[in-house]
Formats: sequence, structure tokens, C-alpha cells
Amino acid sequence: MKRLPNKAGVYRMLGEGGEVLYVGKAKSLKNRVASYARGGGQSNRIAMMIALTRSMEFVVTETETEALLLEANLIKRLKPRFNILLRDDKSFPYILVRRDHPAPQILKHRGAKKLKGAYYGPFASAGAVNRTLDTLQKAFLLRTCSDSVYKGRTRPCMLYQIRRCAAPCVGLINPEDYAALVDQAEAFLRGKSNALREQLGAEMQAASEAMAFEQAAQLRDRVRALAAVAAEHGVNVPGVEEADVIAVARDGGRSCVQAFFFRSGQNWGAQSFYPRHDAEAEPEEIIAAFIGQFYDSRPAPGLVLVSHQPPEADLLAEALSVRAGRNVSIHKPSRGGKKTLVDRTLANAREALGRKLAETTAQTQLLKGVARVFGLPQPPKRIEVYDNSHIQGTGAIGAMIVAGPEGFEKSQYRRFNMTGAEGAAPGDDFAMMRAMIGRRFARLAKDAASPVPDLVLIDGGKGQLSAALEAMAALDLPPVPVAAIAKGPERDAGREAFYMSGRAPFKLPMNDPVLYYLQRLRDEAHRFAIGGHRARRAKAMTENPLDGVPGVGPGRKKALLAHFGSARAVQGASQGELEAVEGVSKGMAKRIYEWFRDE
Repeated sequence: MKRLPNKAGVYRMLGEGGEVLYVGKAKSLKNRVASYARGGGQSNRIAMMIALTRSMEFVVTETETEALLLEANLIKRLKPRFNILLRDDKSFPYILVRRDHPAPQILKHRGAKKLKGAYYGPFASAGAVNRTLDTLQKAFLLRTCSDSVYKGRTRPCMLYQIRRCAAPCVGLINPEDYAALVDQAEAFLRGKSNALREQLGAEMQAASEAMAFEQAAQLRDRVRALAAVAAEHGVNVPGVEEADVIAVARDGGRSCVQAFFFRSGQNWGAQSFYPRHDAEAEPEEIIAAFIGQFYDSRPAPGLVLVSHQPPEADLLAEALSVRAGRNVSIHKPSRGGKKTLVDRTLANAREALGRKLAETTAQTQLLKGVARVFGLPQPPKRIEVYDNSHIQGTGAIGAMIVAGPEGFEKSQYRRFNMTGAEGAAPGDDFAMMRAMIGRRFARLAKDAASPVPDLVLIDGGKGQLSAALEAMAALDLPPVPVAAIAKGPERDAGREAFYMSGRAPFKLPMNDPVLYYLQRLRDEAHRFAIGGHRARRAKAMTENPLDGVPGVGPGRKKALLAHFGSARAVQGASQGELEAVEGVSKGMAKRIYEWFRDE
């Protein structure tokens, strides 16, 4: 403490094994550590944290704002035990209008904004984006197809037939008229829906008076579609053109943070979050931690409305402004339309938390039942379920899903590529299960931080169970309960048999809630495995066999395909035939020939 500077910075408290227990920021590192070293007056959580701390690490920053930004980033990356953690941190989807093509494309986008164009959002969910895109297609007839599909069209696709696209690919609309549709769609997404509807209404009236009834009908349908979207997304609160509304509800030691997103005066949906924190955490510190972590990887809007004023709100707003590159304010409204929005968001948070607590109670009872069925000493906190998928040995994929007291933990899901030596003979389910379990638990043996399951559930029968047990026995690990769930006769749900080592096969009553729960786990693993297999099979169908040949770039590939007509013909060609291709030397011909023979 004597050597610490009286400057702003970030500190990490480390435990016995070097694990990060807590990340914090301080205006004065010296004063903050002195407060921890007092020896009394702390809450139970802080006292426990100090008792477990064996060392500390420090980073000095120029300003307290810089310390706050670094703190949020480290918390998200390190996930310390004693910090309030935002659990779900997926990126939100946007609507992208691509402007790098003569006929701009409208599509859903998630992730880094690398494509050129205008981004509108964020939307709370993919479903909200899809519904809006569907309506925009009806209203403005913009294309959604990729550039390669657009380029290859010689006649209109089905979207044109059902009046979802103006078919610019085959010239059924001139570029100027299509550009006008794009401008109208962007005007709507920017919140100018009322002016746009008035304009389209006037055009509809003019077309009707000119007896252009088909054009008037199209404009009428467009106005109706815009009215439907406006009714769903409209907010009409003065001063809330662009804002996020964040409210936190607490009950039973848990909390729910609800966030509504308003852009261009429209409500783009809401999302619920359930941060991990100590039961003593106050709403103000929960909302402060949420804001810091939530906006660590996404730009903040100009206004953030909150249900509870976070401590150091001005500092937090300054940090968000630095990150966003514009002024951001955090405000807790006390009256008017903004307070109504916050109150509505808070009511949603309370309802969502009530549902979550009810689900958690039911989940707790189910896990107690699982412990009873499989003879576990206590309800499992982590269940790992394994399955594999393939077609006659091709495209083999192994899958692991994870479930626990919070339900399915999708961030923990993993897929295993089961081709090659590890997959053994094509179609050998037992060998694939042995390899998959071996890989998973070999990682556990090497990495002490890797989570240990309380129960491993295998989709299969005695053979798969034996293969899994063999793989685990080969590793020096404490025993983990393993069970297999085999489908009933004729794959009849409800007649599944369960297998465990040292125990006779058994079944559960058909109306047992635990059986339904175990079926859901099995079906989720199967869904995840099938999804990976289908994605891999789809990718394989589009791959060119020449793509992997060393030294064969786009030029040689084009020459080979032009000479032989297909990649299959190249595969079957002799070395002499390959040498006859322009640009293919004798050495290259030998390399290509041997490549396909080795395969």
C-alpha cells in the first residue's frame, strides 16, 4: 500500500490459484486499497473477497474515465466471481441497406459493420428484424437476394410473383424508380413515416383520378403496410427520437434488467437480461455495472433513461461519450412521457423476473428429480449431454449441450469435428462417442479451470455408454456419473430405457416430469448436432475439389475447368493430360495428379 500512487487506475484481486476474484476502478488506488486494509466495516461479500485475496495487480490510468472503460472491459473478459456480471452479451441485429451496388439490397445484419451502407437499429431480436423486413418488402419491393443470385437471374423469381420484389435484376423497374423506392424505405427507417405516408397518399389519389387503378392499388397496399409497422413501433414521446430505456427489478436475491431500444422515434423492441450478482447488490450498482458492460462493445445512444440513478452517473456518461464519440447523457426522469416509458419498462422487468423465478423454482424441482433418478448426492448444477450426427459416416459432427439451474446454457454448447483418425471407421457411432468424450475430458484433465459436469448424459444405449466410460477411464480424473438414454421400441417417446454402469437398465413412468425433462435434454442435443451436420453438408456441396490443391490459384483453376469442363474430370485426368493445360507445368501437373491420388 505504501508504494501505490495516489492516482486513478484499475485493480485486480487474485485468489490462491491466480484466479481473478474482483476487478475494480478507483479515483485513488492508494485510498481504495487502504479502505480494504482497514480490517472491518465491510459487508459480508467484501469481507469474504478480502479473505480469499492473495495478491493484487494494478494498472494506472491517466483519468478516472479511462479507468472506468478499462474496468468494464476487464470484467466482461475475465468474469470475476465477485463482480456483477452481464451474462448475455450477444450482438444485436440491424437492418442494412447496402449502397455498394446499382440495385441496393436490404438485409438483416449482425456483427461488425464492415459492409458499406446504412445501418438501422439495434433491434431487440432477430424476430423483430424479420417482421420489419417482411413489411418493408411488401411496401417497397426491395431485393433481398445476394449479388451472385442477382447476377445470375434471367427471369423474375417467386418474390416478384408474390409482389415482394420489383425485379431490378431483369430490368422490370428502371434504376431511377428503384432508387426512389430505396430512398422511401430509408426515410421510413429514419422515422419519417408520417410524411412518407402523406406523400404516398397523395400519389395514390392522383393515380386514382387518372384511372391508373393498378398503380393506385399498389400505393394503397404500401400505405397500409407502413401504417401497420408504425402502429407496432410508434412511440410518440417528445424528446425520445433516439434513446435506450433501462430498468432493473429485484426480488428473491435475483434481478432482471429490461432494455427498450428507441431509434428514429420508433420502438425497435426490448430484451431482458439476468445479471449474476450477490444477493446484497442494490439496484443502483446493478444498473451501473450493466450500463458499463452493455455499452463496452456497442455504441450508446444520445440518451439513456434509467429507473435508478447509478452512482457516479456523470462519470459513466462521460465514459460512454468518449467511447461513442458524441455526447451521451444518463437521466432518471421524474415526470412526463419519459417517466411513463421508464415505468412501463420497469413493469416489464418485474413481470419477466416473476416468470424467471417461477421457471427457476420448477427447474430446481426437476433437478432434484434427476438426482433421485440417477442416484446423485445433490441436484446437478451442470448436465452435459452428448450426441453425434452423420449420414453413412459422412459429415460426422459430435455435439455437447449444457443445462443447469438456469436452463440451457447455450454459450457452453460445443461441436466436435469427428472426421479423420479420431472418427475411426465411417459410421462407427461407438468410436465417434469414444473420441468425443476423450477430447472433452482430456481438456478437463489439462485445464483446471474447465467446468466439471455433475452428470453426463449420452444419447444412445449400452454401446455408447461403454464407449464413453472407456474414454473417461483412460484419463486420470475423478469419477463423473454417466448415463445413457436409449430410444424406445420404434423410437417411441416415453418408452426410453436408461443405462448406468453397475445398475440394471430401467425406465421411468410415462407421466413423470423428470422423463419429459430428460427427453428435452436429449432432443436439444440432437437438434444441435443435426444443425451442425447440415451446415457442414451444405458447405461441402458448394466446395470445389480444386480449392485445396497447393499452388492452384484462381487463374490455374479457371484454365483447368475450361480445358476439362468439370472438377470431376480434372480429378480423373492423367498426368500427361494435365500437362497439356496452358499454364500447368510438368511439376504442377505431377502435384495435382498426386494430390487427388493421395486423397
